[in-house]
Amino acid sequence: PPKGFKPVGCKWVYKHKLGVDVEVIAFKAILMAKGYNQWPGVNLEETYSFVAIAKSIRILLTIASWSDYEIWKMDMKTVFLNGFVEEEIYMDQLEGFTSIREE
Repeated sequence: PPKGFKPVGCKWVYKHKLGVDVEVIAFKAILMAKGYNQWPGVNLEETYSFVAIAKSIRILLTIASWSDYEIWKMDMKTVFLNGFVEEEIYMDQLEGFTSIREE
């Protein structure tokens, strides 16, 4: 990384996807940055997470009730999966891998 940038670590996260009859149908491996190792003012500027205001939810449910709409509950696990990051982020290289520049 350039001078003044501190790289964050990374780790492998392993998951498996279950089918309807609770049998494993797929294995997944994801290389994730250890964002929890960032320090404010050093390599972390600001974090923000969208949260619905309770009053807005009540208004939405009221309108749906008056209009005789069906209400469905959904859990969005991939909401921030493809978010755009404005800052440059540098991540440490995994153990066992060598850089072409270092050879």
